[in-house]
This record gives sequence, C-alpha cells and structure tokens, in this order.
Amino acid sequence: MTFFLANSSYWIHDLSPFLWKFPGDLANWGPGGIRWYGVSYLLGFISAYFLLQLYFKHNRSPYDREQIMNFITFQILGVLIGGRIGYLLLYQGEKFLTDPLSIFRVWEGGMASHGGFIGVFLATLWYAKKSSQSVKPIGDLIVSVVPPGLFFGRIANFINGELWGRTTQVEWAVLFPKAPDFALGVARHPSQIYAAISEGLLPFIYIQWRFWKTSIIHKHPGHLAGEFLIFYSIARIFNELFREPDAPLLMGITRGQFYSIFLMVGGMIIIYWARKAGDHIK
Repeated sequence: MTFFLANSSYWIHDLSPFLWKFPGDLANWGPGGIRWYGVSYLLGFISAYFLLQLYFKHNRSPYDREQIMNFITFQILGVLIGGRIGYLLLYQGEKFLTDPLSIFRVWEGGMASHGGFIGVFLATLWYAKKSSQSVKPIGDLIVSVVPPGLFFGRIANFINGELWGRTTQVEWAVLFPKAPDFALGVARHPSQIYAAISEGLLPFIYIQWRFWKTSIIHKHPGHLAGEFLIFYSIARIFNELFREPDAPLLMGITRGQFYSIFLMVGGMIIIYWARKAGDHIK
C-alpha cells in the first residue's frame, strides 16, 4: 500500500458518535448514551411517516394515519432485523457462529443495507398478505420513502468515523483516527459522504420525480421499486470504488459490489414482472 503524508489542510475527524452520553457509571452500560446512528434510523422513519401522510393528502396513497403506522411498523421490523442479521451473515459470518448473542449488541455497530433490503422485502410480503393487498404498489410506496433513511444512515457513518474511504491526496480528504494507518498520516476519501449523496439524496430526487410527475405507479405498479433497486445498486457499486473494503473480497470485487449485482438483477426482474401485468393500490 502507498502511504501519503497528510498536510495541514487535512481535517482530523473528531466527531463524537453520541448525541448525548449517559452520566456517571451509566456511560459504561450498553449503548452508553443516545448515538447518532440510532437517531439516523429515527429520522428515517419519521421522514417516511410524513411522506406517506403527504401522499395520502394528495391522493397518491390510500393509507390514512392509522394504516401508515401499521405499514411503518412492519417496515421497521424488516429494516432492523434484516439489517442486523444481514450484517452478521454477509460480513461477520464467523463471529455470528461463535457469538450468536452479538445480534443483540446493536450498539457495537453493524447493519447491512443489503440485509435491510431483504428484511424490508419479507416484511412487505407479510404486510401485503395480512392486509390482502398486491405487493407491487406497496413496493412502490416503500422505495419512495426509503432514500432519506439511507441518507441519514450514511451521515451517521461519517459522524461515527467508520466505513472510511480508500487512501487519497484530494484536498477534501479526511484523517480517520480509527483507521489502522492514521498514525502514519494517511488521508482517506470521506466515502460516507459520497454514499449519502449517491445512495440517498440522488435516488430520493429521482424517485420523487418519477412518483409525482409521471404515471408509472398507476401504469406499471412495481416498476418504480425495480428502478430504485437498479439505481441504488449502480450507486453502491460506484461508491465502493472509493470505500475501503471492510471484509475479504469476493471474486475480486468488494462484498458491497458483489451483493449489489444480485440486487440489480432483482430490480430488473421486478420491472419485467411489473410490465407483464398491472395492479392497482386497493
């Protein structure tokens, strides 16, 4: 590996992962306080709630306030359970087998977006069956409210000083104290910020435009869900070029890229399925 000596223009990451730390001995218990990572999930769910309310107000969704709460409850379970299990199975398989109780120590970090997608997919199937609705239009609603949560999550990754980027000499590079080569003055890409923009902000703008300004959700229910999965996969594959791999490569590419290929294929299948026949929100 090539090491670069940092100059005075490089910012040393010194942000605290805590919004508020527990006082006294409580700081050594469990999560130790209110963490920005947890706040990011809360902000994601809150933004989803208000977006769904906005859709209902403008007749873009059939879900009233009570139905929205039921809907979001299923999604919260899918995101949290899927994200946590997905991280341990996809990135920390050996640790999970030797220490299965680590699944409950969420304050130690470890959530996988791909696992979250699987969890949300399963939760959506469950919700569709329980409410006797077609899964395709529900999927369109879900992907229209997911991007803000991805954005906040990546910002929290940056605040935590985790998932840092590859070494670089660009002017906006950052020195991450948790990186193994920090003491050598190695500057890295703030890949978390890149991900917040490419995986959260840009998909949000695109999906909202498609949701409000086109007839896609009525003409081909499920199509928007497939578009989002493809958009996210491309963004994730691109962003992995700047992110330092945090697990051994698979077939010469990062795990994030490897799993995103399957996610992209899934998006293509969903688009094909949506174009074969149309369903409407009941």
